[in-house]
Amino acid sequence: MNAGVVHTPTQRKSRFDLIKRTLYKERQLWLISIPMIIWVAIFCYLPMYGIIIAFMNYFPGKPILGSEWVGFLHFKTFFHSPDFWHVLRNTLAISGLGIVFGFTAPIVLALLLNELRGRIFKRFVQTVSYLPHFISWVVVASILFATLGNEGFVNDMLMRLGFIDKPIAFLGEGKYFWGVLTTTNIWKDVGWSTIIYLSAIAGVDSELFDAGKVDGLGRFGMVWHIILPSIRPTIVLLFILGIGGILNAGFEQQLLIGNSQTREYHEVIDTYAYKYGIQLGNYSYGAAIGLLKGVISLVLVLTANRISKKALDTSII
Repeated sequence: MNAGVVHTPTQRKSRFDLIKRTLYKERQLWLISIPMIIWVAIFCYLPMYGIIIAFMNYFPGKPILGSEWVGFLHFKTFFHSPDFWHVLRNTLAISGLGIVFGFTAPIVLALLLNELRGRIFKRFVQTVSYLPHFISWVVVASILFATLGNEGFVNDMLMRLGFIDKPIAFLGEGKYFWGVLTTTNIWKDVGWSTIIYLSAIAGVDSELFDAGKVDGLGRFGMVWHIILPSIRPTIVLLFILGIGGILNAGFEQQLLIGNSQTREYHEVIDTYAYKYGIQLGNYSYGAAIGLLKGVISLVLVLTANRISKKALDTSII
């Protein structure tokens, strides 16, 4: 049996020389990247030592290593919590709706914008679709209350037109919350996400379009047989990353738009961890929930990447 590959000193020296030549050749890129590498190391990797409190009973003011070790107690507590299933349901439902509708909306918008021939009108539509991305969720929440509140514009118009006799509690009933949140998320981010797909479409070889015209393809045929296959790697990569964020169902949105009447539908993992970990001071419990979420997200990314690599020969790793 082959116990492993043994590299001779000559082979190791050759690999080391190759690495040195590569680093020297790319020295300018590495120099430019040094500030970002330092930033990531300080703010993303250095704080990760605090993950250990997920396995302890940590209290602020005490040394972390001096806290009581409890193992997987906080994870078990979360799994046996009466809120676990409805928090998980809300997280998966909101994220699932975001992937189904929020992931496809930028692709559709990019394809439609690509078909526009008027340059001024095209830029106007792009600008209008990008703007909501830069609006904070505090302002978006205010817009929603002014629009969909009991005394908001929508209810006022529906009552004036005689479609309803009393206001509809769009923001006060849980059954409307998922739809309102999904629509708002799409409105806020669709234009920004479209930038990537427009860039991918701009990179499609123009000779393919010429060949399509020769073959008699119409506009729909160009989209179906040329554009979509050409930008498939971009779509797949973003979908894999989206799968990894399936447990990121939002945080600010739920805190700002949700209320006690919609708690059964708006409470997600992030807001649950914030409530018990920060507001109630149970930092170890909140850290355990966050760590569990991160591990699951990593597994989902690796699984989706492996499936994509085998099925479509496209991966991010």
